[in-house]
Amino acid sequence: MDRRGRRDADSRKGVSFLTWGGIILIAVVAFIVAYVLYSNNLSTQAKNINNTQKISSTDNNRMNMIGNTEAASSSIGKSVNELENTTKSTTNTENTNKMAVNTSKNEENKNLNKKNENNKNEKEEKPDATKNNNVKENTATENVTNVEQVEKTKDPTFANPVDGEKIKDYSSDNLVYSVTLDEWTTHLGIDYKSEKTDIVKASADGKIKSIKNDPRYGLTVVIEHTNGFESVYSNLLTAEFITVGEEVKQGQTIATVGNTARFEIADETHLHFEIKQNGENVDPNIYLK
Repeated sequence: MDRRGRRDADSRKGVSFLTWGGIILIAVVAFIVAYVLYSNNLSTQAKNINNTQKISSTDNNRMNMIGNTEAASSSIGKSVNELENTTKSTTNTENTNKMAVNTSKNEENKNLNKKNENNKNEKEEKPDATKNNNVKENTATENVTNVEQVEKTKDPTFANPVDGEKIKDYSSDNLVYSVTLDEWTTHLGIDYKSEKTDIVKASADGKIKSIKNDPRYGLTVVIEHTNGFESVYSNLLTAEFITVGEEVKQGQTIATVGNTARFEIADETHLHFEIKQNGENVDPNIYLK
């Protein structure tokens, strides 16, 4: 029994030894295989990296070659352009010189022509006493004619500005009683009886000088006429029919009668009318026709 037991134990030990030996052997083989595969992968990656570097270096060389080619072509182009510009500038300089020569020649010719023309004009424009006398006589005659025309300008003919009758006449020497002022005073115009809003007409042809509110005679229109005459229309209601600077004809409507004259507000409704010459009041009766 003891011998058999020992044999069994020895056989078991042998089996376990073989088992562990096989396992170790398999592990070693697996390690070797893995190492070989890993080494192959590393070598493959190294080759790929080398190939990539070679390709990139090749591309860089190509780019450098292209850049050098472009630089060379641009430098060649610049050289050609510089040559062309130099040629053009030389040509332009020659043309400029030719033009300068031609210009100087033309100026010389012009100067000669001017001298010839001046000589001709001096010969042709010799003073002619007869002609000068005729010109002076004609000028004197024209001046006399113009003076006579100015002197012969007639004074304007004035017409009544409204249809109403006179209720207060012009009086520069004799005093007239003023109801409004309650005193005796001069009256430098004519008052025409009128109704409020009656139409006022231009007494003669002329131009509207002013439209104003007089502190004494209220809304007033002044018309300029020839020979320094002016006609004045006061105590108006409106003057919307005209504008300052407007040309008006005798009988044209210029305003309407009102009651705006403070110095005559107590009187009947009327138009206050004056005529002046060179700024001085004159008797309207002398010029009214």
